[in-house]
Amino acid sequence: MAPRGRTLLLPLAAATVLVASTIFLFAAVGARWRPADSGLPVPPHHAFPTAVPATASSSNATTANKELSFLDENGQPDDPSSASASRSASASTSTSGTGAVRCDPRAAAAIKVFMYDMPPEFHFGLLGWSPPSPDSVWPDVTPGAPPPRRYPGGLNQQHSVEYWLTLDLLLSSSSLPPPCGRHSAVRVADARDADLVFVPFFASLSYNRHSRAVPPDKVSRDRALQEKLVAYLTARPEWRRFGGADHVIVAHHPNSLLHARAALSPAVFVLSDFGRYPPRVASLEKDVIAPYKHMAKTFVNDSSGFDDRPTLLYFRGAIYRKEGGSIRQELYYMLKDEKDVYFSFGSVQDHGASKASQGMHSSKFCLNIAGDTPSSNRLFDAIVSHCVPVIISDNIELPYEDVLDYSKFSIFVRSSDAVKKGYLMRQLSGVSKQQWTKMWNRLKEVDKHFEYQYPSQKDDAVQMIWQALSRKVPTIKLKVHRSSRFSRSDRGK
Repeated sequence: MAPRGRTLLLPLAAATVLVASTIFLFAAVGARWRPADSGLPVPPHHAFPTAVPATASSSNATTANKELSFLDENGQPDDPSSASASRSASASTSTSGTGAVRCDPRAAAAIKVFMYDMPPEFHFGLLGWSPPSPDSVWPDVTPGAPPPRRYPGGLNQQHSVEYWLTLDLLLSSSSLPPPCGRHSAVRVADARDADLVFVPFFASLSYNRHSRAVPPDKVSRDRALQEKLVAYLTARPEWRRFGGADHVIVAHHPNSLLHARAALSPAVFVLSDFGRYPPRVASLEKDVIAPYKHMAKTFVNDSSGFDDRPTLLYFRGAIYRKEGGSIRQELYYMLKDEKDVYFSFGSVQDHGASKASQGMHSSKFCLNIAGDTPSSNRLFDAIVSHCVPVIISDNIELPYEDVLDYSKFSIFVRSSDAVKKGYLMRQLSGVSKQQWTKMWNRLKEVDKHFEYQYPSQKDDAVQMIWQALSRKVPTIKLKVHRSSRFSRSDRGK
């Protein structure tokens, strides 16, 4: 080769050796490189995926490092393989110096909730039990221990949401550590550590029991308690810190908290619907819709399919209602003589819950019509009876509808269409056995989301409400941070 050619090849060869050496060097030390080498802050150790053993398959390695992002309409992770990995991670535990077993922090998804220790008058003494020993669960649920005081019966139970949430918080903060993933909310002792602040005021019970003034008093006890509640909360540093934006107040009865709702409107309300709330006080953006506690018995081991339910359409309840409920009267006169339709007046006083259970269990479709307010307990009775709900309530809001698709197990009919002669019967008669069976099977899958239980169970009504509240936390933080922009700047002047 000519001298000029050799001269050109020497630099090229040297560059090739340099590049190969650099690649080898990075490959050798790559596992030891950290973001801090670039001057960036180092994330916590658990933020980095751990090495996968050589025996693990590549698919397992991918699954192990995949984080959950979304839930499907059943409240479950949208990726089954991802869900399996999450459950495996949740099973991991570590032991503290005291020997107590706690959940792996990577699996801890529960929101942290501070609950006020309010005077007994606000919760009517229902929280007035105490643990028999320092090491017991409070309230004690061990075998042989006295159960918590029952919530008053009758129709009061429909709106007993605050009772179940309060019990769940008390249990979550007991001295006995719960299994990993048991609670969607965990009580903390310091409000500064909390995502939300829970107010244990039993507003629905207060309305049901004390909304009428008793002479010689001119003001009802319910109103007096609401006024005390406003004074109590607005004087607390926990409320003043964010103006109440991180507080949770349950007012499930449509008439509960009537005198205080405007003053406490910065808080997150847990409601049955927005029928009696102006938009400036309550909205889907800020608040949470919770299901009624159903009165009908849950249809356990339900095998009564399409051909085993002789009644096509069922309704039992109050027919003559005020405000938005006038449509009940129109439908009653339109449907009462239709074949295979049961449309009758009923009330709790004449064993209504028992009769409704029997009727719904033997019906294919159950009417849920707007009454005095857009929602009613009847919808949730139908769900746990696996009777496909026919919802005629244009302004209804539904619990956890951001993760639950009601159209897969319910039929929605506009009020203007429902009152057209023959319209409703044509719609229902046109539903095939296959279509109905698909919705019936879906009802049997989702009914657990509408069960209030103590202790709460995975994805029951209590857990689903906490999960719905947890989804409000980012919006609350955004609101708080935005409102703090200039207040922080002003402090620096």
